[in-house]
Amino acid sequence: QVQLVESGGGLVQPGGSLRLSCVYSGDISNIYDMGWYRQAPGKQRELVAHFSNRGYTTYDGSVKGRFTLSRDNTQNTLFLHMNSLKPEDTAVYLCNARDPQYRGYWGQGTQVMVSS
Repeated sequence: QVQLVESGGGLVQPGGSLRLSCVYSGDISNIYDMGWYRQAPGKQRELVAHFSNRGYTTYDGSVKGRFTLSRDNTQNTLFLHMNSLKPEDTAVYLCNARDPQYRGYWGQGTQVMVSS
């Protein structure tokens, strides 16, 4: 199994920046792909950024150009740099990893609040 621990959330003003971290451990050799999801109150959980098995990144249209996904295998960490944050970005952000059988593993989530 894979364990995921997110960190880096907090309260920021509109236009501010945050860097989220997802440290993965356990059977990391069995990770197929990873991603960041978010879920706001009253909203459906949505995929924000995806890191494919081939190392390609894709982004939801609502964050493209503002968020940047990267992975550091030496630190076993998936990062999400978030710039130009908007109130609409307020949500619990969750890290996800899938194994080759597409079984998903989730972190506990980290809260991002964007408010003036």
